[in-house]
Amino acid sequence: MQDVAAAAGGTNVVEYTVSELSGALKRTVEEAFAYVRVRGEISGYRGPHSSGHAYFALKDDRARLEAVVWRTAMAKLPFKPEEGLEVIATGRLTTYPGSSKYQIVIEHLEPAGAGALMALLDERRRRLEAEGLFAPERKRALPFMPRVIGVVTSPTGAVIRDIRHRIADRFPVHLLVWPVRVQGETCGAEVAAAILGFNDIEPGGEIPRPDLIIVARGGGSLEDLWGFNEEAVVRAAAESDIPLISAVGHETDWTLIDHASDRRAPTPTGAAEMAVPVKADLHAFISGLNARLAAASSRRLGDGRRALAGLTRALPSIDMLLALPRHRLDDAAGQLGRCLEVAIAGKRRSFGELSGALSPSHLDGLLKEKRADLRHVDTRDRHALDAFLSLRRQRFERAVSNLRPHALAARSQEGRCRVEALDGRLASAFRLVQTRRADRLATLARVAESLDYRRVLQRGYAIVRDAEDRPIASVDELAMGTPFEVELADGRRSAIATGTHRSAGRAPRSRRSAATGATQGSLFEA
Repeated sequence: MQDVAAAAGGTNVVEYTVSELSGALKRTVEEAFAYVRVRGEISGYRGPHSSGHAYFALKDDRARLEAVVWRTAMAKLPFKPEEGLEVIATGRLTTYPGSSKYQIVIEHLEPAGAGALMALLDERRRRLEAEGLFAPERKRALPFMPRVIGVVTSPTGAVIRDIRHRIADRFPVHLLVWPVRVQGETCGAEVAAAILGFNDIEPGGEIPRPDLIIVARGGGSLEDLWGFNEEAVVRAAAESDIPLISAVGHETDWTLIDHASDRRAPTPTGAAEMAVPVKADLHAFISGLNARLAAASSRRLGDGRRALAGLTRALPSIDMLLALPRHRLDDAAGQLGRCLEVAIAGKRRSFGELSGALSPSHLDGLLKEKRADLRHVDTRDRHALDAFLSLRRQRFERAVSNLRPHALAARSQEGRCRVEALDGRLASAFRLVQTRRADRLATLARVAESLDYRRVLQRGYAIVRDAEDRPIASVDELAMGTPFEVELADGRRSAIATGTHRSAGRAPRSRRSAATGATQGSLFEA
């Protein structure tokens, strides 16, 4: 043991602390691998940390390398990392002394070829399609003649100039341009915000609300058009209340916004052609309709005139229509004189007959006849009045005979007998009712006496009352020091509650209460 210690103490190996050794390794790794490109698959990605940094790993089939993307670099990435995506990371290697690990600090990140991007794009397309964002029934028809068109594109590119020129040539309308970046890391967020911003404009406000939206960009590679494949852009296009035309790239370029939009245009110029009709064609079409309307109206009037002429030829003339009425009028006029003469002769005969009936001799006969009728009626009425008066005299005499003294006495005796009989019946009935009521009252008195609480008090029970003479039924109402009154069979006593609450056990008989039965203590006479 001494030889080993001597050998260890006599060596010339440099001695390091842990911190010195970790720092030396960190400097060596950073100097040897100052700037590297690493290809691998993203593993363990859970999104940015609350600080904005992202931590994950790059792996292949045999090794694993920890990676970190600082917040400043995260905002500049052309696309966001996703779990399982194969990428090429550019950055520098370093170590983390706190856990003896080495890691790559990523400054730039790109997919490992177009194949990886296409796989990511296909996976995202299938996922959004499963949610129904690309369903045909969600798509709406474009307005035939929009008054205001909103364009989401770069304000400095050739795309907006092409759209303006094409719309000006076809049908000039009001254009609203929402400037956005059409490439880069902020492209997707700006395009989605522009679509939602157009939808948030209130109708009838200071800024007119678009009737149609065009999202346009020129051609480019898959990486250049990647911003239009982001999920936020697709969802904004699907949720837009305003019809939307997607004009991103050339005819062979496809992005996810093309599936979610209401119509896809092969080029931005094609989108302008879809948005508005050709004004000259509309003028020509309307002129053709006017010409057809004028020709149809002329033909209709000519046909009406010919039909009217044919109908007038079939109608008879005025002389023919009036010939028969005129003949009838002439016949009536010829017969009118003869008819008047016959009528006058008839009236004269009738007048002669009436004048003969009004002669003085005839009138004297009528007067004699009427006088005889009056005498007969007078005689009949006198006989009837005499008979009526005789009948009334007989009835009056009978009534007077009934009012004589002996008749009144007989009737009074009869009434007195009836009253005595009724009086006897009334006395019997009164005695019977009185007996029945007395029996019922005695029964109720016995029941009331059996229910009287004072009979219970005579058996040794008591009633406890408070200061307002109300019965106390619970020990909770008798706190210490509370005055109360105890009613026994032979009187009442005032007392004050003392002692403690006993919930179990049996109290002495002299202090048991029928009302409370729980509070135990001393009773002091007030």
